[in-house]
Amino acid sequence: MTRKKTIWISLGLLVCSILIALVFFWTAPEAEMEGASKTTAMLVDVVQAEHGDFNPSVIATGLVQPATDISLSNQVGGEVTHIASQFLPGAYVKKGEMLLQINPADYENTLTLRKSDLALAQSDYEVELGRQDVAVKDYELIGDELSSKNQNLVLRKPQLEAAKANVKAAEAAVNQANLDLQRTAIRAPFDAHILSRNVNLGSQIAPASDLGRLVGIDEYWIIANVPLSKINWLEIGEGKEGSGAPVKIIHPSAWEDGQFRKGNVSRLVGALDGQSRLARVIVSVPDPLLRINPDSNKPQLIIGTFVEVQIEARKLENVARLERQFIRPGNTIWVLQEGKLEIRKVNILFEDGQYAYIRDGLAASDQIVATDLATVVEGSPLRLEED
Repeated sequence: MTRKKTIWISLGLLVCSILIALVFFWTAPEAEMEGASKTTAMLVDVVQAEHGDFNPSVIATGLVQPATDISLSNQVGGEVTHIASQFLPGAYVKKGEMLLQINPADYENTLTLRKSDLALAQSDYEVELGRQDVAVKDYELIGDELSSKNQNLVLRKPQLEAAKANVKAAEAAVNQANLDLQRTAIRAPFDAHILSRNVNLGSQIAPASDLGRLVGIDEYWIIANVPLSKINWLEIGEGKEGSGAPVKIIHPSAWEDGQFRKGNVSRLVGALDGQSRLARVIVSVPDPLLRINPDSNKPQLIIGTFVEVQIEARKLENVARLERQFIRPGNTIWVLQEGKLEIRKVNILFEDGQYAYIRDGLAASDQIVATDLATVVEGSPLRLEED
């Protein structure tokens, strides 16, 4: 076989291969795509709102403070010669109980001197009364008519007035000395709880010294910060005992489960808190230390403690109550309506820590979607598990 014949045979085979490949390419079947998508309704859970009259609560935090708080001080100075056994931090004292005694010797001597001065002044007054009687008789014997000014001089009226003034001054001095003597005994000004004592036996104290801190036990205050928008919903008692909005006081981190104290909103502080810009209300708590009515099941209030207060707001009538977690952005709710999603805007009258109270926009039969949806489109198909 010649070389030329070999070339022609190779070219023929190549052409045949190309023709066979083209035939396979042109006659191969084509794949076609068919629509296989099907819309499926989203599975959801639903809840229904409560309808009726409700008393919502305003939740706030507050600081416990004494309603009566004084720094006990003395009005006279001297050496402390006696301290009562009950004048100790943490002790309780009754009104009028003596807490400490300042040495009264100097004040007793002063009182004796002032009484002596009073006796001399009274004696001078009596002498002057006698002199006036003599002057009146002499004037009657003379029988001359004098001017009123000269007549007063003749009858010694200025001297009598001076003697009378000396008596009054001496009486005032005696009263002051007696008062200073009484002030050497420092007594409790009210039923009190003693928080501190700053003086000891033998101390030399000047007037107005800080002897200790006393707080009243009849009432404590809780200064609570409340949003300004909630103030109009609270009943303010204006200081009348028991007349303000009821308050439940709890301290979850310190008190046992179920323990609480009761109080009332007594006043509204007329200025916002400087840092939080919230309104401040005073919650009055009677018998905070359970000294008047002991009860082992109730906790005592401690000054300086932060507590939670649940203030009962005014009654809301004919409203729907729904948990706040089901309120969607823009004050809307998701409603299952005939198998489809309806996004409905509602008018929220009030919100507390757990519920939203809706004035209108929600019927009693409405089924509110409780499930969080990834895709929220008006009219999206929904289904319940029982469907």
